[in-house]
Amino acid sequence: MSKRRWVILLVAALVFSMTVGQAAWAAQEAAKEKTPAKGAVPAGLETTAEAAVLLEPVTGKIAYEKEMDKRLPMASVTKLMTLLVATDAVEKGDFKLTDNVVTSENAWEMGGSQIYLEIGEEMSLWDMLAAIGLQSANDACVAVAEHIMGSEEAFVEAMNDKAKSLALENTNFVNCHGLTADNHYTSAYDLAQILKEGLKNPLFRKITAMKEYDLRGGAFKLWNTNKLLWWYDGADAGKTGWTEAAKYCLASSAERNGLRFICVVLGTEQVRSHFSESMKIFDYGYARYKSVNFAEQGAGVGQLKVSKGQSDMVEVQALDKVSVIVSKGEEKGFEPKLELPESINAPVQKGQEVGSYVVSKNGQEVLRVKLVAGADVPKASLGQQMRRVLDSVY
Repeated sequence: MSKRRWVILLVAALVFSMTVGQAAWAAQEAAKEKTPAKGAVPAGLETTAEAAVLLEPVTGKIAYEKEMDKRLPMASVTKLMTLLVATDAVEKGDFKLTDNVVTSENAWEMGGSQIYLEIGEEMSLWDMLAAIGLQSANDACVAVAEHIMGSEEAFVEAMNDKAKSLALENTNFVNCHGLTADNHYTSAYDLAQILKEGLKNPLFRKITAMKEYDLRGGAFKLWNTNKLLWWYDGADAGKTGWTEAAKYCLASSAERNGLRFICVVLGTEQVRSHFSESMKIFDYGYARYKSVNFAEQGAGVGQLKVSKGQSDMVEVQALDKVSVIVSKGEEKGFEPKLELPESINAPVQKGQEVGSYVVSKNGQEVLRVKLVAGADVPKASLGQQMRRVLDSVY
């Protein structure tokens, strides 16, 4: 074999070995990319929020959480509790929305977000509450607090009492507006519970759902700072917050196809990131879960016989929504039933507990909701009872 042929064969062998080696190296690298590192966790939902939670309020299911019990500042999301205490006072009849609230010097001095109240300026309680819910007005917060409790300090005490009544272990209020203060904190989970409680109050729901409002006869336009009301399908309540210490925060609620979620994000860094992170977490929940609904809160679900009453029957209503949250694909197999006595003796009071609505699956109870009487049924007089007996005979 000539020297020239030996050179050609040698070069070809070298090229072949390099090609095979490169292919093997590429295959190894590809395998490395597809093989998770030892101890790696499968990819899931991630959020830039320092703390977050996604709560389904009917069953209390936590669909997602990150450091949900961590104590953090919450800026103006504080005002959810301010609104809750104030609207509860109105619902109880202690105050009227038409009440005139007078601005004190203390309220006038408040900085940050405001509606620029003047000392001595009078405004209806309704206007003040709208300014708190939409504009996040710190001056209105103090004015309302003083109107309802006599002083901001007394109002803050009522806020903390309400937190204790809700068994919130990681919440403490120092003021009613959320400006940075020592020992003023909450957690993502606790805020979700506050919003859950607020949604039970029709006035609270109305205020937090409003997108806009004309104040001072239209001279001052209020726009809700919770942009999810425009940007996210089903969003219907919530409150934003920002301070340098708390960063961007948002507690919000949305409902789709009978399934409600409450989402809270605390401590997001970037402008509008509290909105984008909340929408991402909501999407996570709606992509994975579905609500199996049996009865709405207050809905009539049956009739119960009444003995010795002015009426023979009373409507039975569900005290709370009868609903089960499940992973998609697991909606079938639930069995609902009413647990009721054969009859109940008069007198019957509206709202009186009379039984239970029970939902089971595979023989196991998964949900129990109280059933109550839907109306008053006074006891029949002796004459009425005698006539009823005669009518049944003849």
